[in-house]
Amino acid sequence: VQLVESGGGLVQPGGSLRLSCVASGITFSSITMGWFRQPPGKERELVGGILDSGSANYGDSVKGRFTISRDNAKNTVYLQMNSLKPEDTAVYYCYTKHFGIDYWGEGTLVTVSS
Repeated sequence: VQLVESGGGLVQPGGSLRLSCVASGITFSSITMGWFRQPPGKERELVGGILDSGSANYGDSVKGRFTISRDNAKNTVYLQMNSLKPEDTAVYYCYTKHFGIDYWGEGTLVTVSS
């Protein structure tokens, strides 16, 4: 199983960014996918997740601003981030669990700064 994130970068406060995560080596359409983030000097935290049904849930700090979606034909999960704040600065990781094993991408850095 391999997870590869992309789409990170520098964005101004109030701006938007979309992250992508492509999964391989797994039956993508039948698995739950998650996004986590790790701010500088802090522990990794849950951003949200999306079930195989397409139903998504979010952490309190991003509700109403972030949206998780998936394209099963492309084995890809997306994280649309709007109204970004400096405190959203973090390395963002894609995650899944398959047969009891945790899989993580290498992460993509998002920096929110003017």
